[in-house]
Amino acid sequence: MEITKIKNNIEKILDDNKAQNITSINLKNKSYIADYMIIASGTSSRHLQSLSEILITELKKIGINNCRIEGRDSNDWKLVDAHDVIIHIFHPEKREFYDLEKMWSEEIPKEKAMI
Repeated sequence: MEITKIKNNIEKILDDNKAQNITSINLKNKSYIADYMIIASGTSSRHLQSLSEILITELKKIGINNCRIEGRDSNDWKLVDAHDVIIHIFHPEKREFYDLEKMWSEEIPKEKAMI
């Protein structure tokens, strides 16, 4: 499946399940870890856990297997590794603290892209 379609599916899954403030960052010229990073907020630790588990289930349905959840024990954040798309789900205060949008917003010359 095309990476843009995967990204769009993930955004829709998050939106359908009441994630808030969904933001996508194109990492293609910034990092080799993934093509996109999606950042979203949840309303509670239970909501964060549900969003991450729903993502894994729905990604399997569209043929994206072996996705992992990091931060299972955290009440403030989850990370879903969907191979070419990394999804961060934060409690709003932690999201503001880490401010990943700002960190990844600057253009980085290709020869200095992070691994």
